[in-house]
This record gives sequence, structure tokens and C-alpha cells, in this order.
Amino acid sequence: MDEKAVITEERVQKYISITLEARNKATPIKLSNADTKRLDSMMRMCDDYFSDAKYFLENGDLVRAFGAINYSHAWIDAAVRIGFMDGHEDDVLFTLP
Repeated sequence: MDEKAVITEERVQKYISITLEARNKATPIKLSNADTKRLDSMMRMCDDYFSDAKYFLENGDLVRAFGAINYSHAWIDAAVRIGFMDGHEDDVLFTLP
């Protein structure tokens, strides 16, 4: 079996680390009150999925952990992509606009 097709604890941990790096790197830009509320909602989703990923990992559910951490990262990436957060020109962690 192709090792790239296997979800391992190490792979999930790697993605958790990458997502944590992205969460720490991206910074909010000056937004209207309405967009600040939207960004807050997006980052709550990011943080909730991040927490879910760690929970699933701790309980040995690698498939759900992998899915959750990728959803978590996607929320940060979306916030950078639509211009709510600054990705500081990091085109490895983010899909830049």
C-alpha cells in the first residue's frame, strides 16, 4: 500500500503542527464591525475543529482527526484568502489572494 494513502498518528501530528503555525502566523487586518464578527465566527470554527482533531487523535480515531485538522486549516486559509487576515506572504501555509 502507498504510504501516502495511510493516515498515521505522525501524519496527523504533522498537520496539527502546520495548522498551529498558520493560526499563530495569520493576523487580522482592520475590518468593519460586521466583517470582524464574520472573522470571529470563522476563527471559532477553526479553533473548534482544531480541538476536535486533538480529541479524535487522543481517542485513536485517526480518520476523523485528519479530517478535522484539515477543516481547521481551511478556515484559516479562507480568512486569509478573502482578505480578513494577513498571511504575511507565506504561500506555503496559505492560498494567497
